[in-house]
Amino acid sequence: MTRMRYTPADYLDLTPEDARRQWLAILDRRPVEQGQRQENFTPVETVLCLAAMYLVDSSRFSNRAAVHAPHPVPELARLFRRPPTSVIAKMDNLDGARPKGNKNDVLVAAALRSDRAHLAAVYRACFAGARSVGIDEAALPDFLGIEAAGEVWLLGQDELGPSVLELAVAEALGTFAGAGYDERETERITLAAVRVGQHRFARDVLTNCGHACVFCGFALPSAGPSHLLRASHVKPWRDATKRERLHVANGLAACPTHDAAFDQGLLTIEDDLRITVAPGLALDRDRRPEVQRYFGAPHLFERVELPQRAVVIDVHYAQWHREHVYRPNETTVSAPMRAFRLTKPGGAPAGQ
Repeated sequence: MTRMRYTPADYLDLTPEDARRQWLAILDRRPVEQGQRQENFTPVETVLCLAAMYLVDSSRFSNRAAVHAPHPVPELARLFRRPPTSVIAKMDNLDGARPKGNKNDVLVAAALRSDRAHLAAVYRACFAGARSVGIDEAALPDFLGIEAAGEVWLLGQDELGPSVLELAVAEALGTFAGAGYDERETERITLAAVRVGQHRFARDVLTNCGHACVFCGFALPSAGPSHLLRASHVKPWRDATKRERLHVANGLAACPTHDAAFDQGLLTIEDDLRITVAPGLALDRDRRPEVQRYFGAPHLFERVELPQRAVVIDVHYAQWHREHVYRPNETTVSAPMRAFRLTKPGGAPAGQ
């Protein structure tokens, strides 16, 4: 069995012709049973595993759970002639979840995830090579939707401010200690992983909430991804555990106006999903018609609205928000709070 060794350039400078040669070798490969020694992953396989991480959180499907991993893991496993556990393990390594794993994999993955245009280019090279050897859409679907053009669209990045990213890097420095990475490499790996993890969280939350604001129902079904609908944590990222940061029951979708009010403690959620308005905001609502328009009935729902089969917001997170973010004892809204925009520049409503 030939075990090729690849350099970073083999991944970063991948061409359609390179991909074509690798696909021919993959198609000639015999399936290997679980536990048997396998061929090294080719750059084509590695890039597609990396791309799959924008859809699948591999940490949820380790070991035996790998057979339950969703699209596109089953398709890639069949095409690569590998068991799903191998595909998931490769994704784990690329994510930096295994600090003592293949360092070359981790650094290449961080480089590509830090440059979405570059990632899109090598992704398209993989697909061009595949199509040239007869691998069609049924065998290898364009799971990122960018085979023809475009870049990977990252959702939920508004929540990742400088302080959050600094905290993520500080946490990672301990995890990567002794693994052979310098501080700059650790920072690059961590930021790439956090951004992709936040993207998956936001995508899952928006889907769970039916792509509509849970406070008022605002939606843009024809516009695609938009900053006019946000996916946010109920218990904020910086205060949550690693599991809580990715838990769909710790998220809600909201228009910018209600998202800002919730983040600033002017709205909160009770255990039964009733929406409570802070006294200071309620006072302004009663005095000012423009505030009533956004924070009074019928525009503001009585309860959070979710699709029938949605994962419900966990009471643990709702309680945390009421105890640490909600502002029940203030009867007036401070000037900075009162100043958050109810309209976009030009007068259009921010959340409508």
